[in-house]
Amino acid sequence: MDALLTGLSLAVTPENLLYAVVGVLLGTAVGVLPGIGPAMTVALLLPVTYNVEPSAALILFAGIYYGGMYGGSTTSILLNTPGESSSVITALEGNKMAKAGRAAQALATAAIGSFVAGTIGTVLLVALAPTVAEWVVVLGAPSYFALMVLALIAVTTVLGSSRLRGFVALTLGLTIGLVGTATGQPRLTFGNPLLADGIDIVVVAVAIFAVGEALWVAAHLRRRPLEIIPVGRPWMDREDWRRSWKPWLRGTAFGFPFGALPAGGAEMPTFLSYVTERRLAGKHRAEFGKGAIEGVAGPEAANNASAAGTLVPLLAIGLPTTATAAVILAAMQGYGLQPGPQLFEAEPELVWTLLASLFVANTLLLVINLPLAPLWARLLRTPRPYLYAGILFFAVLGAYSVNFQWFDVALLVLFGVLGFAMRRFGLPVLPLIVGVILGPRLEEQLGQALQLSRGDVSALWSEPVAVVVYVVVAALLLWPLVLRLIPGRQAPERLADEVDELEEEVRR
Repeated sequence: MDALLTGLSLAVTPENLLYAVVGVLLGTAVGVLPGIGPAMTVALLLPVTYNVEPSAALILFAGIYYGGMYGGSTTSILLNTPGESSSVITALEGNKMAKAGRAAQALATAAIGSFVAGTIGTVLLVALAPTVAEWVVVLGAPSYFALMVLALIAVTTVLGSSRLRGFVALTLGLTIGLVGTATGQPRLTFGNPLLADGIDIVVVAVAIFAVGEALWVAAHLRRRPLEIIPVGRPWMDREDWRRSWKPWLRGTAFGFPFGALPAGGAEMPTFLSYVTERRLAGKHRAEFGKGAIEGVAGPEAANNASAAGTLVPLLAIGLPTTATAAVILAAMQGYGLQPGPQLFEAEPELVWTLLASLFVANTLLLVINLPLAPLWARLLRTPRPYLYAGILFFAVLGAYSVNFQWFDVALLVLFGVLGFAMRRFGLPVLPLIVGVILGPRLEEQLGQALQLSRGDVSALWSEPVAVVVYVVVAALLLWPLVLRLIPGRQAPERLADEVDELEEEVRR
């Protein structure tokens, strides 16, 4: 408790408070604008923040992450266009409420639900992250290697609609991570000395997220103006409060555990929250599909609770489970910080300042965004050509500033085309980014384990934790085959079908 109070006193200093405010405002803005998410924003800011104190930069990124998760609800409700995949379910009921003249109530329950879930999730994060770090510190190289394999397999097989496409994206990421001379021998450098130190993750992240997205939007740009539903100042009456508070709590209970899992993310808990609220709606069940406030309150709470849960494996183990967490991990490595149990021992002041700043950012989200909802609605009128031209400008500037070499700009263009191609052929981005970041660390842990065992491969499963993790990995890989051998439609298949149906309804 003393460490948290010390961190809070540092988090509310004028400088750190300013970074928190900027992060929340910027995160909400990029969450509101369709197609621009927190992962892209953090990637664009990586080169800019290398001259900033690590604690201030991480506070800024955390504010962007929390703000982006909230901002996606605005575009989902007002435009029926989810800015993030986790906001798909919110669009289902939120846009119906907006069309029925209840946009203010939908935005209010999303904002307050985000605050409630974010606060509870942050409390759980503060309680669990140090405990998990203390447990992980006793693990050896074989267990670390197994956990990284689990993270790679999980984000590839659990998230996304196609395992084959997920593994293709993962292979691309691991291949990019091999470039360089880390082992003393040149790999995939093609005789170019500029590739000897490998490809900077900043260039890869900015290219895949920013350039790839800009090219994709340009190829599908619609010239007709957006039809934005007008909104007044968000408010809720007593009946809205009565119908929202239980979904907020249930959504939090779904969101945090899923976010904390190595195969986490917010898509599944938001869907489960929506299904649960529809089944528990009672006399209000007929409103679902027409604008039920429970269908906004629960999924939005699950969405923001999962954001807090994501930081548990990131800080305690060093495993990212979302694209934004992966880019934040790259930022921490750029500062010479290695997330995991050593971080809590080596940089306790930084860690607790970051954790305390999450409470500050969550409060700022509620205080700032409720009165600014009409402003965010007007922001949606920003012309896309101007918006993405600015993104491309900052992307090139950021790539060049990494090493001040035009070769990095050439790599930016190359990987930007790759990002466009991935979107064209439906390849998920997250496995590629996680592969680039975790690939070198996976190789390092493998080398340590084999070195200590003098080349004995059996050392990789010599620890109990490693054995358990490999069993989980095997279950993830074999589960679809087992389902095919069982007659009849199984519950997971029905869940997947329902998710696809909901997403198709939102697109229509």
